Amino acid sequence: MESKTVNINRSGDVEYITFPHFVSASGVHHIFSTRKGGVSSGIYAEMNLSFRNGDKRDNVLENYRRLCNVAGIDVSHLVLSRQTHTNNVRYVTCKDLGTGVTRPEFSDVDGLITDEPGVALVTQYADCVPLLFYDPVVRVCANSHSGWRGTVKKIGAETVKKMVNDFGCKPENIIAAIGPSICKNCYEVDLPVYEAFKGSGIPLDTVIMPKGDGEHFSLDLREANRLILTEAGILPQNLDIADICTCENSDILHSHRATGGRRGNLAAIIEMY
Repeated sequence: MESKTVNINRSGDVEYITFPHFVSASGVHHIFSTRKGGVSSGIYAEMNLSFRNGDKRDNVLENYRRLCNVAGIDVSHLVLSRQTHTNNVRYVTCKDLGTGVTRPEFSDVDGLITDEPGVALVTQYADCVPLLFYDPVVRVCANSHSGWRGTVKKIGAETVKKMVNDFGCKPENIIAAIGPSICKNCYEVDLPVYEAFKGSGIPLDTVIMPKGDGEHFSLDLREANRLILTEAGILPQNLDIADICTCENSDILHSHRATGGRRGNLAAIIEMY
């Protein structure tokens, strides 16, 4: 697996991805996992970060410990939610530490946001689009999960809106990242998905391409989210866009499409310090 736009790193057995703007920023830890360096086995091998897909809980906890250790994050600071392809973005604080790990997870939440250091926001993936945000001026960070439904609902724009309206962030100060996800060549969708995008306001001719039979289409989730974020005010020069496809690299990254759903989950984690 290679990339021209993001950093692929290794610490011991753990292979992980970081984003250049976030590496350069001060006061923030972040990491995006791969399958490498965990203790899970079988379809979850090696680094599975979901407690909900049938893997052994102790394995998932050890995987989080290993990933957090590399990122400089205390595993007790994690906050997870149950993602259901909404555009709901929830404000969390230090009072929520351990949610989804040692306490019940939040339900129907696909984005997390905080203005408190020491709160590690976690979202999970296996083809959908990871979105990370950080305002180094006001000191707010966010982490949002955008599948095709979340993209239609513009969860990326909702996250920026919440940063601006609730915390006084200026879009031009926010750095953002679009993480590894399924690429347009691998992501075939059907007519109902096309119809959903027709009503979204996202330019169809740039994000969804007919396959020729009128029933199937190629969907570019990465480009759709780029358009959503820049329309929301994120400056292109402040945006990292991963050029890595999860489906094409399913030996290194968990992919729902490549495995027919028999897989673990990747995770994006961000925490201010």
